[in-house]
Amino acid sequence: MPLEPPPTPWAFPPADRADEHGVVGMGADLEPGTLLAAYRSGLFPMPVDRGSLTAWWSPDPRGILPLDGLRVTRSLRQSARRFEIRVDTAFAAVVDECRDPRRDGAWITPAIKDAYVRLHELGWAHSVEAWSADGRLVGGLYGVAVGGAFAGESMFHLERDASKVALTALVRILRAGGAVLLDVQWTTDHLISLGAIDLDRNEYLRRLRAATALDVDPFDRSRFVQQHGT
Repeated sequence: MPLEPPPTPWAFPPADRADEHGVVGMGADLEPGTLLAAYRSGLFPMPVDRGSLTAWWSPDPRGILPLDGLRVTRSLRQSARRFEIRVDTAFAAVVDECRDPRRDGAWITPAIKDAYVRLHELGWAHSVEAWSADGRLVGGLYGVAVGGAFAGESMFHLERDASKVALTALVRILRAGGAVLLDVQWTTDHLISLGAIDLDRNEYLRRLRAATALDVDPFDRSRFVQQHGT
């Protein structure tokens, strides 16, 4: 089971008091206890002002991917055969690929990377990875699991469909492990094509409370090894 870190000394404003941009506040720190308190409250961090300041976000509407609503095309099923899926074998490398300055994920600063690596070491943050037949990391995603909720942070691909295959694997893992909520923060055309939808903030927070109250761990290794063979 994940290890609970020391509690945060910071008090976040309620997630439903965000401004018109979806920001509830600025500052605080990126300690594990602070990050977990944020996710449990419906918030997530993203740097602003070229990474010099952390903003805490609660967008309205909020994007989710229903775990029974993922759209898997025939071509995506065919693509899946080209990749080996691994979990939590290269977490830091996945974050590095997501923070490549040539991509939109350039907002992932060194401080953000270090914070999520610490969460990973405590058992809260996870990566789902797509590996090529010749042993290269070519796609993946990472995020934070709290009870029956998974907050997706970022994804990348170096080969066609690699990130989609990783997302398909994530949904399978979450469903098998008793999770009920996959948060994608904001919807994009790409995510909508895969089945993502928007929820108003209050409905998202209601679902989040129910999900985080569940006593489940979709990434429990003893269950995962038996069911998924990795």
